[in-house]
Amino acid sequence: MASRSVASIGRSWNHLSFSLIKRALSTSSPASAANPSTTVSKSKRKKKKNLFEVAQFLPNWGIGYQMAKTHWSGVAYQITKINLYKDGKHGKAWGIVHKDGIPAADAPKKISGVHKRCWKYIPNSKKTEQISSQPPSEPEVQAT
Repeated sequence: MASRSVASIGRSWNHLSFSLIKRALSTSSPASAANPSTTVSKSKRKKKKNLFEVAQFLPNWGIGYQMAKTHWSGVAYQITKINLYKDGKHGKAWGIVHKDGIPAADAPKKISGVHKRCWKYIPNSKKTEQISSQPPSEPEVQAT
């Protein structure tokens, strides 16, 4: 009986020492384990923004400014109205379509895909003369 317990202790010791050796020879180096921020920064991408996250930094939540999806070429929306939900990152938006800088429609249209993360501000676009010549009024931002 005593010989059995000695043999089992010997096997568990071998198993323990083998697992320690295996852990020491593993592929992860102690330098990368001590400083994980170096490996994270390589794979970290900048999160793209939806229309409301772009508009929040513009005056009047971007009303009167042009925005477009990143993959569009020559097409943009001039924002005319925004219905913003309480969290500030979701809602509904309306605008006038501009193709190559010229308004393609007279009436505002509801913008589709406002929650998709691919929106950008068009910095060289200017508010149309019609909006800039009018006296400033209350913005049409509504919180629901």
